[in-house]
Amino acid sequence: MSKTIFSSPRTLYKAFALSEGVTWALLIGGLTIRAIFPGAPGPLITIVGGIHGAVFLGYGVSAALVGVNNRWGIGRTVLAIALAIIPFATVPFEISAERKGRLVGQWRREKSADPRDNNWFDSLFRWFINRPVLLAVVLLAVIIAIFSTLLFIGPPGGWPQD
Repeated sequence: MSKTIFSSPRTLYKAFALSEGVTWALLIGGLTIRAIFPGAPGPLITIVGGIHGAVFLGYGVSAALVGVNNRWGIGRTVLAIALAIIPFATVPFEISAERKGRLVGQWRREKSADPRDNNWFDSLFRWFINRPVLLAVVLLAVIIAIFSTLLFIGPPGGWPQD
């Protein structure tokens, strides 16, 4: 089997953490170019911002999946997701998680002797992990719905004032 970003929690998380950092750099670079050269093409920021937004959401989903799979706990998983808001913060978190062994292991496809595997959420998680195409389609649909909603709402500066 060829190695893909979905082959293990580690490869998925590392790919999205790095991509999140790269798209932050592109977005900040684009904003800098626009600030220095006011005549810079407007679509530049729109395109880079859209790419960053999609990767941002993908990172959040991947952090949640890996956090659940590797049993990070709710606090660490929420922290991993929230760090996407801070430019480049996903990269040091990924490095720390790697050093501490929090990315080790495979997808939990089967029930183990661990009592935590007896709850409904872990059963549902394993069911989806064993159907990666369906999982990808559902998660992509969720990301598209969130992304579309955010595009419809618009940037915070464009929201109606009370």
